[in-house]
Amino acid sequence: MDIQTLADEAFKTELTGLIPQMRAFARSLCRDATAADDLAQDALLKAWNNRNSYQPGTNMKAWTFMILRNQFYSDKRRSWRSTQLDPEVAERTLVAVSNPIASLELDEVRRALAKLPEDQREALILIGAGGLSYEEVSEICGCAIGTIKSRVSRARDRLASLLEDGAYDQDDILPSSAMGNLIAQLDSLRCAAIAA
Repeated sequence: MDIQTLADEAFKTELTGLIPQMRAFARSLCRDATAADDLAQDALLKAWNNRNSYQPGTNMKAWTFMILRNQFYSDKRRSWRSTQLDPEVAERTLVAVSNPIASLELDEVRRALAKLPEDQREALILIGAGGLSYEEVSEICGCAIGTIKSRVSRARDRLASLLEDGAYDQDDILPSSAMGNLIAQLDSLRCAAIAA
């Protein structure tokens, strides 16, 4: 085997190990499992196609998370052109959840998280649920570690206040859907934290 083939194999092995964490981060950004899987696949493809720009020995997790995050924001800018799923069709495809109280509580957390500014929500999910270090999140977000610590602190305080006061908006997402999305998202983030 030549050097390039060995380098590609090493890159592939390291990238493959990050797939659960990338999917979890994508779910925290998209809040929709299907869109998150598409986002993670797009980011993996982009990482593979740009593997020559990756510097071996540096933090691949931060590098791939930055690709995923940039892809998310690029997709968001183009999203005004796409059509939304019909709510009646979505409601017919939902899986029944056995504990309605848990569904309502998780829906409250989802709606309260949505009220946080994007930078605070992202930092809180990456640190709190994703298990990344402040240094890794700082590298992913492209700002100082102190800024990330401040965002996380403000996000935690604000989230607790929102949940206590019930100061979050109602929306058209059914609580049963929110529960499924949040549980899958949190499970994925826990798996990613354990794998890290």
